[in-house]
Amino acid sequence: MPVLILGLVLFLGVHSLRIFADGWRNRQRARLGELRWKGLYALVSLIGFALICWGFGLARQHAVLLYVPPLALRHANALFTLIAFVLVAAAYVPHNHLKAAFGHPMLLGVKVWAFGHLLATGMLHDVLLFGAFLQWAVVLFIVSRRRDRLAGTVYPAGRLQGDMLAVAIGVAAWAAFALWLHLWLIGVNPMP
Repeated sequence: MPVLILGLVLFLGVHSLRIFADGWRNRQRARLGELRWKGLYALVSLIGFALICWGFGLARQHAVLLYVPPLALRHANALFTLIAFVLVAAAYVPHNHLKAAFGHPMLLGVKVWAFGHLLATGMLHDVLLFGAFLQWAVVLFIVSRRRDRLAGTVYPAGRLQGDMLAVAIGVAAWAAFALWLHLWLIGVNPMP
């Protein structure tokens, strides 16, 4: 469990700099330059992500059961994850209504993904991983929306074409992950 916790601290910590140390972050970007800052940021993120993956695998070997979710919630998680994939796609597809309305659909996607997994799993390592991501996404979404309001940020208006593209990409990515990649990468078949 310590490796998982260290990975979460590094990965979510570097992704929380705008929340807790925005001034320091801006000074470091100015001091190092944009390219070096992004390189360092990416390196710390990758190390954190690798530690999360390794630590999660180690924690699964010594699983501690906290609760047993009803089977229906495991099936509902497929729907939560589908919605999450569409929201993440909407963060990158231009001119869609989700981005126009919420500004940060990726953070909403992380919240939906983490919440669905908390409903569907009951091991300590699951609660630690998905609970940490859920808390992080909730706080960062609130902070990001407040920052947008203060800055007067307005996202481009959504169009049906952007909506359809976000849904198509999200559904295709979800299907690939649910049907093949989840089992291959995580070792759990979400569609038994």
